[in-house]
Amino acid sequence: MIDPGDSRILPPADLIDLAARAVAVWGVPAAPPVLVQARENAVFDVRLTDGRRVALRLHRAGYQGRDRVASELRWMESLADTGFPCPWPQRSINNALCDDCTGVVASALQWIDAPSIAARGTASAPTTGEQAALHNAIGGLLADLHLTSDAVAPLDLDRPAWLVGAFCDTDKPIWGRFWENPALSTSDSRLLIAARDAAQGRLAAIPAAQIGLIHADVLRENVLQDGAQLYLIDFDDGGTGYRMYDLATALIQHCDAPNFADLRAAVLDGYGAGGGLLPSAVRDDIDLFVMLRALVSAGWVIGRLQANDPRVALYADRAVRLARGWLG
Repeated sequence: MIDPGDSRILPPADLIDLAARAVAVWGVPAAPPVLVQARENAVFDVRLTDGRRVALRLHRAGYQGRDRVASELRWMESLADTGFPCPWPQRSINNALCDDCTGVVASALQWIDAPSIAARGTASAPTTGEQAALHNAIGGLLADLHLTSDAVAPLDLDRPAWLVGAFCDTDKPIWGRFWENPALSTSDSRLLIAARDAAQGRLAAIPAAQIGLIHADVLRENVLQDGAQLYLIDFDDGGTGYRMYDLATALIQHCDAPNFADLRAAVLDGYGAGGGLLPSAVRDDIDLFVMLRALVSAGWVIGRLQANDPRVALYADRAVRLARGWLG
């Protein structure tokens, strides 16, 4: 059994052993589970003898507990039932959405056989026009997510809150004390604190109509593409928050790109065309939310990566650049 308070990411051999035992809750595997990734969750590609192909997830202990995972899956199930393009949760033999018989919370999702938009090789790198069209479509997808969630999601979900405290709490922001990232200088740490404090007042003024269920992690790895069809996966961080934050997470990986302004406009236009309501004052806050994503990411690496991992400094530097730009 795994101690549920142990938040370490387990070695691959241990994960594979756990997956082999956990998958029995959903059916008989036709072959051993194949480890696809091990980040917050370990994800396995599993083919069952009943013909289904599922993504088996072993949820990292100490991050999202069973009740929160079950809420995530209830939300996804309500979306998928309407035809929204996300994976259907696969219920267990006992009709449960998740299980923790191995000591680790496990769940299973419909496998969507399509690559992520991050998987395109440099030989087929999209043109600026193609990138803009893609981000316009992502904006439309997020409008669909927000409107559909408003209409069909259960009202009693236990999910994280991406509200002012998540970014601006002076003690425990949602992903950690980003101003204590070990790669920051003293002056850079002060800069991030200044940005945090300045953002707090602006976030408090965001109207309630711009708050609802959001995905909160619309990175390229979490958007799959099959021709013209986009799919949104990995709702692990999703919860109640500022709708604009979803658009910002779709842009954060492009914040240093020379065509960032074009992609920003494309996402905003796609969101509006998809029915998402964006008053002009809220549209003007997109750079604030891109910066806030950079801040919390600089905190996310603390405790997850070794201090000498290059991503620690990379995320710290990005946060400083965006904070300086927003404050300036």
